[in-house]
Amino acid sequence: MIKTFQIKTSKQTEFIEITSEVNEIVQNSGIKNGICIIFIPHTTAAVTINENADPSVIRDIIMELNKMVPFENRYQHLEGNSPAHIKASIIGCSKTILIESGRLMLGTWQGIFFCEFDGPRIRKVYIKVIPDTQ
Repeated sequence: MIKTFQIKTSKQTEFIEITSEVNEIVQNSGIKNGICIIFIPHTTAAVTINENADPSVIRDIIMELNKMVPFENRYQHLEGNSPAHIKASIIGCSKTILIESGRLMLGTWQGIFFCEFDGPRIRKVYIKVIPDTQ
């Protein structure tokens, strides 16, 4: 079964922590051991796992992505959002997380972040929880 939830972004570029939403879906699934797949069905958004204790880490990531892929350049894409497509490709549209004893096996300081690169928009996040077959 695939669960879906929406995120309303408010900025052109922002990272929104979605760890609690994903945890809730995993817990409600009743699956004790397996994997959780997070998929972002957008070409200008992504998902990442990184530190959720210090917000400056996320600000630093965004700052460096903007240096690597500036908003203004000689991009060919007519919609004008090539930087968003490039950043989404760099970060990636999916993550797989192990589930053990009904819990996501994230590290102490890890959180799951939805990455908006072409906002503000209303976005979807798909979650698939798959049980261990052993």
